[in-house]
Amino acid sequence: MDDLWTGARSELEARVGTHNYVTWLAPLSLRAIDGGSADIACPTRFLSDWVSRHYARPILDALVHQGAEVERLSFTVAAPSPAVDTRPAELRPVDSIPRAVASPMPATAAAAAAAPAPVRAPLRDEEMTAPLDARFTFDNFVVGKPNELAHAAARRVAEGGHVTFNPLFLYGGVGLGKTHLMHAIAYERQTRDPQARILYLSAEQFMYRFVQALRERTVMDFKELFRTVDLLMVDDVQFIAGKDSTQEEFFHTFNALVDQGKQIVISADRAPGEIKDMEERIKSRLSCGLIVDLHPTDYELRLSILQSKTEQFRLTYPGLRLGQGVLEFLAHRITSNVRVLEGALQRLFAFASLMGREIDLDMTQECLTDILRASDRKVTVEEIQRKVAEHYNIRLSDLVGPKRVRTLARPRQIAMYLAKQMTSRSLPEIGRRFGGRDHTTIMHGIRKIEELRTEDRSLAEDIDLLRRSLEA
Repeated sequence: MDDLWTGARSELEARVGTHNYVTWLAPLSLRAIDGGSADIACPTRFLSDWVSRHYARPILDALVHQGAEVERLSFTVAAPSPAVDTRPAELRPVDSIPRAVASPMPATAAAAAAAPAPVRAPLRDEEMTAPLDARFTFDNFVVGKPNELAHAAARRVAEGGHVTFNPLFLYGGVGLGKTHLMHAIAYERQTRDPQARILYLSAEQFMYRFVQALRERTVMDFKELFRTVDLLMVDDVQFIAGKDSTQEEFFHTFNALVDQGKQIVISADRAPGEIKDMEERIKSRLSCGLIVDLHPTDYELRLSILQSKTEQFRLTYPGLRLGQGVLEFLAHRITSNVRVLEGALQRLFAFASLMGREIDLDMTQECLTDILRASDRKVTVEEIQRKVAEHYNIRLSDLVGPKRVRTLARPRQIAMYLAKQMTSRSLPEIGRRFGGRDHTTIMHGIRKIEELRTEDRSLAEDIDLLRRSLEA
């Protein structure tokens, strides 16, 4: 029996590849063959279900090829018996050689070494899920034109049932509401279906838990937990870019859940195609669902957010008076992101409470001097040039130089367009900073980008991404 299974294992590794073999087939063992049925032992129910769906035929073919009279397989959840290594002792790894042969030691030490290692309890959902913030619900999310599609898509996922898009991919700059929507989805789904298995965590936590599972040899527990959930939510997925092993595991987890019809929600600071060092196959998978961009807030949305937060703060600071025009002033002056906006309002209410003063425009400017000064920071033409050159992976000297090849001309025109939109420089001044070009050349480049923005969605997304990056 041992020789038969050893031969089958070798054949399976050659057929499915080392990675798939180590992940799915190495933990199995052959318990018995009786009446044309081979009984395969699997350490977990998840592994049993996965192998029976994806690898039953290769296992059966390998056993038959080794001479076994087998017509069908049965899978039993049980600890597999250790495989017998038939190689000579000198060719085996030290860990597989009996202790007495590998290195003589006192009897007491040998007994301690032979003692079974403590068994780590399987990972549980509550150990993996990041804590949810009770403030981040749909009721507290202010909807406006820049985020209405993201809100509608998040609501649909939170309702459960059949969703026509999978995954839901939310992306946008800092403080635009991605994390708020992620928390709201998890909270709403759990409220609607208390039995649903929901796993919400950051990409950094996913990576940490995977590395921990590798170190503690609980990879199968990790796989079983992540691949048997009803809703998987991963925040800031861009942080696994460049981490090869973590990307590999994330890819297989993603595929396993999609194959089972389970919902996935992902967030990032940029679109899938813009994430550097992310494997192309993962980018492709992430792009298969609904990709929603949370646009920078406009004046109306910022004012609505401030009005909503003011009602909440009045409960904490009863009796405080808010002067006319303060919220409109803040909505107009603080445009970077919602977190800064909320922090400014919180500071105003706290300051007014401590000083016993009314919140008027004079006090607002006195209390928020640093925030207002930072919001007034001017973007320079040089900053725009550096950011555009970095984004398109070209040299700054080529961007402002005389070459007219298309790979340089289009980024150069985008930089000209942004310089006109985001700075107070005149066309001749912009031209001087682009290698002494005439103002008519600058004007032509700006008009060209204005035309292309309405036709080329990819270019429009590049410009929005660059603008957010420069404003951050």
